[in-house]
Amino acid sequence: MIERYTRPEMGAIWSDHNKFRIWLLVELAACEAQAELGQIPAEALEVIQNKANFNVDRILEIEKEVKHDVIAFLTNVAEYVGPESRYIHLGMTSSDLLDTSLAVQVKQAGAILLKDINDLSSVLREQALAHKETICIGRSHGIHAEPTSFGLKFVLWFDEMARQTSRLQRALENMAIGKVSGAVGNYIHLDPKIEELVCKKLGLIPANISTQVIQRDHHAEFLNTLALIGASLEKIAVEIRHLQRTEVLEAEEPFTKGQKGSSAMPHKRNPIGSENISGLARLLRSNAFAGMENIALWHERDISHSSVERVVFPDSCILADYALARMTRILKGLVVYPENMLNNLRLSHGLVFSQPVLLALTQKGMSREEAYSIVQTLAMKCWQEKSDLEQALLDDQQVRKFLDPSEIKACFDERAALRRVETIYKKAGITQ
Repeated sequence: MIERYTRPEMGAIWSDHNKFRIWLLVELAACEAQAELGQIPAEALEVIQNKANFNVDRILEIEKEVKHDVIAFLTNVAEYVGPESRYIHLGMTSSDLLDTSLAVQVKQAGAILLKDINDLSSVLREQALAHKETICIGRSHGIHAEPTSFGLKFVLWFDEMARQTSRLQRALENMAIGKVSGAVGNYIHLDPKIEELVCKKLGLIPANISTQVIQRDHHAEFLNTLALIGASLEKIAVEIRHLQRTEVLEAEEPFTKGQKGSSAMPHKRNPIGSENISGLARLLRSNAFAGMENIALWHERDISHSSVERVVFPDSCILADYALARMTRILKGLVVYPENMLNNLRLSHGLVFSQPVLLALTQKGMSREEAYSIVQTLAMKCWQEKSDLEQALLDDQQVRKFLDPSEIKACFDERAALRRVETIYKKAGITQ
């Protein structure tokens, strides 16, 4: 577990205490189910319910000797319960406990992650509305393309987070699977009704079929979903990092009082939060790959997946929680520079309005090929000479045969970029 990035609520889910607490809940649910079916005496169940407990330090002490965490846990619980402990874990295998408990932990973690995404989406919506009419230059290949609304960046991310919410909800549904079917999954010592009752008590769905383990495609889907969420966060982070470059400076991360940017250069204000998130996204992707590797196990199972999952599940949940929260803080405090956006838009001396000119000429009867050649030639000349495209068009006799000065001027309207913005906002579900 990466303690440095752990937020208390998420970290608590993956603590030893919570893990063993859930293990006890699973074992108690199994005892209650077996008692309901008449397989455990009612008086024994009452003793188990009243006395069952555990001590984390004692479990770890026992585990040092027996080298088996589930046996260590059961031994410690038996120390509290006494003779009636013989009915605990009856007919079950370790993975009945481990896999069912992991599903409960993921369900707990998922509730936090869904809230995290909702919090981020709320900030994205706020920023989208705040900057709906903030004009900036759009870029393709990193090169100036055409003017656009800065708010559309937030709308794009808002829409993507809606998809991530749906993905996470589906992945959590597919992780909420329990099994109490024994050593090879064929219920040889267990009534399938026990599994059904246990899962119902825990808010899970019984696996349709399992071996000794729940099949790991469920787990891989969840880990891949967290990796996709990380990839979306990295996408936002990379954009912020580009926008904060000195030569661009259209937006930058919040820089708090007392914050230092560099040990050597006092003037620095670096996008460290976004860079941090870009790095964490790589970890989420590598963990997702490990989850894919865990799908193929020997026969009814081996334990090659176990050591991996003890790392990747807590780490991925903790990292996703941290990255979502950090991105929310960054975007909430994002410093935006509309004047720099306009200055950057005008750096090309009007070249970014070449398409409106091209379209105006073709609409007046010039062939597209001829219009493209004329506009491109003038644009390249203006770029090299750092001269104004609008003036070059006014001075060009071929252009003037088709367009008068007012028609040329209309091609250079920056606010035309906002013409269809409201439609896009509504499509994405963002209204005032």
